[in-house]
Amino acid sequence: MLHSNITDSLTFGVPLSVNFVSPEDYFIFIFQILFATTTVLVAGTVVIGILATRALRIQKRFIFMLNTSICDMLVGFSVYYLGLFDVQEGYPSRNGTYNVLPSLLGVNILTFLFAQFDRYFAVCYPFTYSRFITRNFVIGINIYCWVYNFAHLLARNLLPLSKAIQLYVFSIVFIQIVILTKVVMTIKLYVIARFQVDRDPPSPEKESKKESLRIIILVVISFLVLWYPSFVNIIVRFMVGGGLTFRNEATNLFAIMARFNAVCTPSMYIWGSPALREAAMRTVWGRVCPRCKRR
Repeated sequence: MLHSNITDSLTFGVPLSVNFVSPEDYFIFIFQILFATTTVLVAGTVVIGILATRALRIQKRFIFMLNTSICDMLVGFSVYYLGLFDVQEGYPSRNGTYNVLPSLLGVNILTFLFAQFDRYFAVCYPFTYSRFITRNFVIGINIYCWVYNFAHLLARNLLPLSKAIQLYVFSIVFIQIVILTKVVMTIKLYVIARFQVDRDPPSPEKESKKESLRIIILVVISFLVLWYPSFVNIIVRFMVGGGLTFRNEATNLFAIMARFNAVCTPSMYIWGSPALREAAMRTVWGRVCPRCKRR
C-alpha cells in the first residue's frame, strides 16, 4: 500500500511563531496581527461593496474583482494562523494545513490571467466579446479557478511524497509559463490602452475601458513584483539545493511579500474605480462611520 504524504498534525499546543525574547519578536507578532486585520478589512470592503451593489454585480470585470477579493479576504484570515503560530508549509511541513491556506494565493494567478484575456477581447474584439462572453461564462471561469486549484491540491496530498514533490515542482514550472503569458498580455494591454482606446471618441464606455485596463495592468505588475521573489527562491531550493530558508511562515520574507498582494490588489481596485469606491463607502464605511459618508 502506498503511503500518503499527509502527516498527522498537532491539534493542540501549536507553539507561537516567536519566543518573545527580543524586540524583533514583538515586532513580527504585532505586524502579523495588523497585516491580517488590514487584509480582511480592505478585501472584505470590496467583497461587500460589489455584492451589495447590483450595478457592479452585473458587470463582468467586477466579477473578476469579486473573485480575487474573496480569495484575498481568506488569505487575510489565514495569516491569523500562518503568521501567529509556528507553521511551516511545503516540503517538509510542520504544523501545516496540507498547503490549503497557501494555495489560496494560487487562485489569484489564474483569475488574473483570465481577467487579462477578458479585457483584451473586450477592447480588441468588442462585437465578438459581447456575443459570446456572457456573465454566466465569466462566473464559470472564476469557479473553474477554484476547482482546478483545489483538484491539484488534493492530488498532491493523496500522492506518495516523492510523486507529490514532483507534481509540486511541475506546478512551479507551469506557473512560470503562466507568468510569461501574463507579462506578454500586460504589454499588449498597455499598448491597447496607450493607442487604441485613446483614439476612440469620448464616451462612458471609453472611460470604463480605460479604467478597467489601468486597474488590471497595475494589479498584474504589483502581483509579479511581490510574487516572483518567492517563485525564484522555491525554484532554486528544489532545482539547485540552495536558496534561503526561514524558521517559519511568520519570518518568511518572500511569503510575506506574496501575501501582501492580498492588501495591494483590493486597495488598487478601490483606488482605480470610482464606482467601487462609492459603493464601498455607501455599503460599508458609510454605515460604520456616518460622518465619513457625509464627507
